[in-house]
Amino acid sequence: MSDLPVTSARLHEAETLIALGQYKAAHALCLAELADRSDNPHALYLLGVISNEHGAYVKGAELLKKALEGGDEPRAHAQLARALSHLHRPNEAREAAERALASGASDAHTLDTIGVVLSRAGLHEQALEPFSRAIAQTPDNASFQFNYAASLQFSGRFAEAEAAYRRAFALDDTAFRALAAIPHLRKQTSVDNLVDELTQAFTRTADATHRLHLGHALAKSFEDLGDYKQSLQWLIAAKDGVKNKAAIAAPRDQALFGAAARAIGPAAKSGGGDAIFVVGLPRTGTTLTERILTSHPEIKAAGELGDFGLLIKRAAKTPSQFVLDPETFDAAARIDLGAVGDAYLRGVAQRVGAGRFVDKMPLNALYAGLILRALPDARVICLKRNPMDACLSNYRQLLAGAGASSYDYTFDLETTAAYYAGFEKLTAHWRAHLPADRYTEVHYEDLVTDLETQARRLIAFVGVAWDPRCIAFHENTAPVATASSVQVRSPIYASAIGRWRRYGDALAPLRLALEAHGVKIED
Repeated sequence: MSDLPVTSARLHEAETLIALGQYKAAHALCLAELADRSDNPHALYLLGVISNEHGAYVKGAELLKKALEGGDEPRAHAQLARALSHLHRPNEAREAAERALASGASDAHTLDTIGVVLSRAGLHEQALEPFSRAIAQTPDNASFQFNYAASLQFSGRFAEAEAAYRRAFALDDTAFRALAAIPHLRKQTSVDNLVDELTQAFTRTADATHRLHLGHALAKSFEDLGDYKQSLQWLIAAKDGVKNKAAIAAPRDQALFGAAARAIGPAAKSGGGDAIFVVGLPRTGTTLTERILTSHPEIKAAGELGDFGLLIKRAAKTPSQFVLDPETFDAAARIDLGAVGDAYLRGVAQRVGAGRFVDKMPLNALYAGLILRALPDARVICLKRNPMDACLSNYRQLLAGAGASSYDYTFDLETTAAYYAGFEKLTAHWRAHLPADRYTEVHYEDLVTDLETQARRLIAFVGVAWDPRCIAFHENTAPVATASSVQVRSPIYASAIGRWRRYGDALAPLRLALEAHGVKIED
């Protein structure tokens, strides 16, 4: 129960109505209560919850802060953390979540909310405790089981994650994302796979998002089974309901590349030498590179941070709903980039402390010019990969997370090819114009085939002494909140090099599209 006093029968009824999803009636009751007492903390809290449920997080945060003026209430702290998380203020969200725990959060829903906030901040191991407490109270809640499973997966506890995903689907046979997550935890075999269950689920849902997840899981399963033709067919079927998003994204993405290239200019000042940005297209070795670097005792993992882009957006004050847009890059010429750099470093220090750190956000490749204007002493490491393998890996991976709409190009093979070509043109621009001691590139194939040489080059580039732990990256136990959460916990392997060849003629449209954009394919 709430630590806020239920000041009237009206608020007791409002709580019940909110639980039933009857928000309009609950809202009216809360307003009636505030007419009697304008600072009623319980009424303010409930209005904050209603705002959060409708995605009005700015208003939600405002109401919840007012509610907390009336008392240190765990549920209000948790809901404030939720609002701040959705407002892309992860440090403040984490602090609010920790206050919720410290002030005695105990009900299952609040504990799950806290876990979600912590996991969104990349603190998956920290999230496990509130998630497990929520499940102990309410073991038959499929959503709680799914959230717990995801943090187990990103923490490297794959067997436990599979068990939790299976419990979620057993509790709710429409929890398709739970079923679809299981094949990604380990290799599927002819005697141990979920092909029948996934196919049946795909058939009985018409929801495009559900089909996207289930189809990707089937594609992964058939790839494991060596049936690449079936794998590609399932990918095409999975993306059929969302393919239109790729067509919408294509002109937007090309405009972004052009605007990003224009963002080069004089540095604001010196500073930022502790910052290491690992960037590139997804699935090109960014997580592997991060693990190599952060296996060094002097380098910490900050995770995939959206902080830099958000700070640019806030400073630019451009009106669009997108963080990444051409107008924001163009407005950057008028921004005090020194202030942006300082704010970025303060935020990271709150998260991981002082010292060198890696920010592994692939999309920061577009910000390389602005990064080295705001933080001239930072290092930017950009990953490159064979064009066919890079495009296939983007297409076959369901990308999500910060900037998720920025990955809409992956819903169509030809659009993926166009994106790759635009990215290559942009990185060629960076090579020509950014300082070679601050911007470098590394090829995934070189990392895999000559790990120590490339690892030593990277360690020298970031300015620390060599440590042999960097080539034992698979022993690094830190959480990995990306699609590579399984792979990077194994020793390095070369089986992903030339994967595209296994698909044979089925990938001819991709090759033709790349060549049409001037990308050379090595046979």
